[in-house]
Amino acid sequence: MADISDRRSRRRAETLTEIRDIALEVMAEEGVAGLTLSAVARRLGVQPPSLYKYVPSRHALYDVLFKLGQEGYLVAVRQAAAPHEPGLAAMGASLEAGARWVMANQVLAQLLFWRPVPGFVPSPESYAPARDIHAHFTALIRAAVRRGELHPDAASEEGLDLASALIAGLISQQLANEPDVTYEQGRFTRQVPRLPAVFAAAYPPP
Repeated sequence: MADISDRRSRRRAETLTEIRDIALEVMAEEGVAGLTLSAVARRLGVQPPSLYKYVPSRHALYDVLFKLGQEGYLVAVRQAAAPHEPGLAAMGASLEAGARWVMANQVLAQLLFWRPVPGFVPSPESYAPARDIHAHFTALIRAAVRRGELHPDAASEEGLDLASALIAGLISQQLANEPDVTYEQGRFTRQVPRLPAVFAAAYPPP
């Protein structure tokens, strides 16, 4: 009985992975807001009602993808920071890793960082990794303050908003103007390594 249950669980997980992959294909071709369950079902080779036991609605599928993307981004920035002492160096490594992740996962990035789907609001469970990402960068900035690399105001709400806007601005410009180049080739992504210095210039240590 346990073997049957395990096989069913594996099949369900495999089908969910296939549904996610197909959804990303559709979004890449039709735009993030162009995703439909009927298109996913057609490519999966089933009738749309058969998808409901995996994803009960279009927004539920977006929610699955949102969580997938946030978890991927979180892993990227945490792994990049790990070899460094917390502070500006770790922040810079995380920013670069995050930008590289975005360039490699542009469809998911649109869902994560913009609002391409009217009415879609991620569930608390799917949004939880985004809170962890915010906490990650907040911790690095606070560590930089303790190390004397930044003014204490850098860790204020205003400072954290500026740090977020700096990387979001570069990435937005890159995807809007040159989505098909590599991270190294991008006019705007090439500026990402300069962001810690720009942020430090806005909040120089006392």
